[in-house]
Amino acid sequence: MIQVSKLLPQGQGLAPVLLKRATTVKLDWDVRQKSRFAATDSAGRELGIFLPRGTLVRGGDVLVAEDGSMVRVIAAPQPVLVITHCKNHGTPFDLTRAAYHLGNRHVPIELQPDHLKIEPDHVLADMLRAMHLIVTEQNLAFEPEGGAYAAGHGGGHNHGGHDHHHGHGHGHSHDHGHSHDHSHAAAPATATAAPARGRTVSIPVISHGHVHGPDCNHDH
Repeated sequence: MIQVSKLLPQGQGLAPVLLKRATTVKLDWDVRQKSRFAATDSAGRELGIFLPRGTLVRGGDVLVAEDGSMVRVIAAPQPVLVITHCKNHGTPFDLTRAAYHLGNRHVPIELQPDHLKIEPDHVLADMLRAMHLIVTEQNLAFEPEGGAYAAGHGGGHNHGGHDHHHGHGHGHSHDHGHSHDHSHAAAPATATAAPARGRTVSIPVISHGHVHGPDCNHDH
């Protein structure tokens, strides 16, 4: 077994010709979130991976073996739930609400501009559909967020050092122009007060009462 104890995030600093020569290894998220595991690369070599604890291995990372050889990691497709907003009755902001409620449950989430991904869970799928989001089962690579303070690199997004004041120009008035009744005005008057630091604020999932069109595919 060949020991691997070094990881280069996204093959940083390596020439394309070296990446092309590297063998590959396909790993799903269950394995890639571990810092110690065994794997077999595309050349049939048995690898023993021993990385610093807390390291997350992402698709596109390069493992460096003790003999100097390199192995490029491929995020293996796996069952996931893909969550999108209803284009007929909702807005992309619905995904922000979904991410908030999933985060409260400490669910690993892959965040994308137009969708979310989570691992299969029928209870969470029912909750999301009750929020009038569209949930579909697919077989895709899964790269959840690693957390702002997670060890190693997180998210696999390669931010490249921008200032994180993204200014996407969404212009959120949080009014969203909904023609159906989301009952947002029903929030209690005390909701305008800033919560004390460390205080847990419970936000209920409100069932939105709108009428679904034929393309909603909410599948309640």
